[in-house]
Amino acid sequence: MSVFKKVRDTFRLLRSVDMDQLAKINQQIDLSEAMKTLGALDERQLKGLMKMLKTKRKKGQSDLPPIDGDFYNLDLKLTEEQRKLQMEVRNFMEDEVRPLVNDHWNRAEFPFEIIEKFKKLNITGVPYEGYGCPNLPFLMEGIIAQEIARVDVSISTFFGVHSGLAMGSIYLCGNEEQKQEWLPKMQKLEKIGAFGLTEPNVGSGVAGGLETTCKFDGENWILNGQKKWIGNATFADVIVIWARDDDSNQVKGFLVRKENPGFKAEKMEDKMALRIVQNALITLENCKIPKSDKLENANSFKDTAKVLRMTRAGVAWQAVGCARGAYESALKYTRKREQFGRPIASYQLIQDHLVEMLSNLTAMQTLVFRLSEMQDAGMLLDEHASLAKVFCSMRTRDVVSRAREVMGGNGILLEYDVARFVADAEAIYSYEGTKEINSLIVGRAITGYSAFVS
Repeated sequence: MSVFKKVRDTFRLLRSVDMDQLAKINQQIDLSEAMKTLGALDERQLKGLMKMLKTKRKKGQSDLPPIDGDFYNLDLKLTEEQRKLQMEVRNFMEDEVRPLVNDHWNRAEFPFEIIEKFKKLNITGVPYEGYGCPNLPFLMEGIIAQEIARVDVSISTFFGVHSGLAMGSIYLCGNEEQKQEWLPKMQKLEKIGAFGLTEPNVGSGVAGGLETTCKFDGENWILNGQKKWIGNATFADVIVIWARDDDSNQVKGFLVRKENPGFKAEKMEDKMALRIVQNALITLENCKIPKSDKLENANSFKDTAKVLRMTRAGVAWQAVGCARGAYESALKYTRKREQFGRPIASYQLIQDHLVEMLSNLTAMQTLVFRLSEMQDAGMLLDEHASLAKVFCSMRTRDVVSRAREVMGGNGILLEYDVARFVADAEAIYSYEGTKEINSLIVGRAITGYSAFVS
């Protein structure tokens, strides 16, 4: 086979598939070798190749461009190993999660059977060093969050709470004994974690207004109060609880085990978003916590903020995944749905919506990619993470709204997925700091004035 024919066949094959099939293609054609071959072509051969690629043919369904929300090819910035991991997560979500997610979302139940399958991916605690964790760049934590949320935001939230908030609290604020006890088992998903900060009466004001209290009686810490919206808490083995010390008025962190006396978790019902996530109302009534289960390095809200800063970038990536899932679902639908004898994707108004969606998505992707690069370089500040959370959660709302619009009445049916993305985008908009709170964090950084009410 001639060099020209090898390259031509490679491009023809690539044009007929989407990104999910690249791994399978690589079994038939060595893509890296093909690219090297392409680079070795002389000017005459390249011109011939380009002429062949530009030859217009009548478009059938198989000749349409691939459905791929990465319009600026940011995936090309990943290493071969990083790209391989990304595709493993994507294939897992497509094969194992997508077939069951709508049913569980509708019933507000968690698919516990996927936890065993999740273990094989080895993606828990991605950026942490030691304790069995992969110790990969924060960029890959973001990529993974995007890939999971691209199929379902609830599963991404379950994973982010466990791997980010719960494990992150222990990793950043625990002593070595606490890390050794929990992190290896949590990394293997043998033990599940939750994170309890928000309360029934306190959301945005947690920095100075926690109503849950803790007091040391000489032997144990005694916790009293309630926590609300605590994901995973109905079945978690350990819940990181943040409480205000009665004596010092400082915020402290504790490892509360589900068997601790005085601890109760009740499932919250009737949510319109993230219905798979098992959120709980936690009641702590003279809950006795051994001295050894106080997070040794969690002694003020500044320590809590370190955890939130680290994970807020992941929430921005979740928003990108939600938007990408909605965009790709809508694009796929519009290319198949016909009205007046033509696919609706061929009409101007539909294309305008799709381009607006892609514009928002691409802006979000480039922002979070740079955000993770800054995090890996040790440059990430609160205001950087907050700006990403503000922008991405707002733009996601717009993307999912347009996705629902181009699908007409079918946009409100679970079977087309977009209805789920529309609902779940509302949760992303609110958690890990509302739009207003994150805006004030950025505003303080750029003006030098704090607009927070003291």
